[in-house]
Amino acid sequence: MASEIHVDDIGTKFTITIKDGDSIVDISDAVLVLLIIRKPDSEIITRNASFTSNGEDGQVYYDIMDGDLDEAGFYKLQAKISFQNGVFYTNVHTFQVHCNL
Repeated sequence: MASEIHVDDIGTKFTITIKDGDSIVDISDAVLVLLIIRKPDSEIITRNASFTSNGEDGQVYYDIMDGDLDEAGFYKLQAKISFQNGVFYTNVHTFQVHCNL
């Protein structure tokens, strides 16, 4: 059975690989990496993301905390990476959070 994300899950890890087209972006020089989540009710939450290694692989992650996934429905997720000379946004990803019994 495939894993599902549920209301009030805590510790679910979201990993995003930053790409420009098909190429992985080296983000090791980033000064700030944020994860932006839009909830089904359109509330926006912004969380600090972390490198999975040193940033050269373009990967960042965030572990969901209490209150992040507090309603069922479709959420949107986007990373924002800030460098000294500019800001880069990823594509927007959609995921579903399911009800509990």
